[in-house]
Amino acid sequence: MNQRPFIIGISGGSGSGKTTFVNELAKSFSPEQVCILSQDNYYKPREEQIIDNAGEKNFDLPESFREAEYHNDVLRLLNGEDVVLKEYVYNNPLAAPKLITYKSAPIVIIEGIFVFHFKDVSDLMDFKIFIDADEHIKLIRRIKRDQIERNYPIEDVLYRYQNHVFPSYQKFILPYKPACDIVVNNNVNFENALNTVKLSIKEKLDGWKQN
Repeated sequence: MNQRPFIIGISGGSGSGKTTFVNELAKSFSPEQVCILSQDNYYKPREEQIIDNAGEKNFDLPESFREAEYHNDVLRLLNGEDVVLKEYVYNNPLAAPKLITYKSAPIVIIEGIFVFHFKDVSDLMDFKIFIDADEHIKLIRRIKRDQIERNYPIEDVLYRYQNHVFPSYQKFILPYKPACDIVVNNNVNFENALNTVKLSIKEKLDGWKQN
């Protein structure tokens, strides 16, 4: 790979729909065209997470992630190297994570809640996308995901949203919204913005082939 990959950063608050947005993008391109590296793969183990005043582990802090390792792996992809990681299993001790190989591609998408806050990672980005939604909508989505899909008690979901998720969003995520190239409103759907980003990626890929 002679050309440097084009780096797209995608972030937004929990429940904004950023993971769904990224997954929809992935459906339109092959792994040889687009590599997606999620920050979720870099969560520290449960025993290393910070405990709040109520004795609950807080997974919504920048310190919850292996930032230096994430930065180094992004650099490896920029240099055309493969990255091999253990699958993220939501810190579930009963799940057996698989090894996943991420191959460098012309387009590299870096996705996660703190990817703009991690300055060394953010400085490598060529284009930034912020997925946005009203707070009550994000909360409803979070409740549906955590209570239904992950079987978390509703009291636990609400406690974490009020004491971990929302304060972290205001301090470490929202301040980077004004500097983003595109802000996607996802209160209802993101179809128009998704199509725009797809078209931009296709144009980048066409330009890559010509060089």
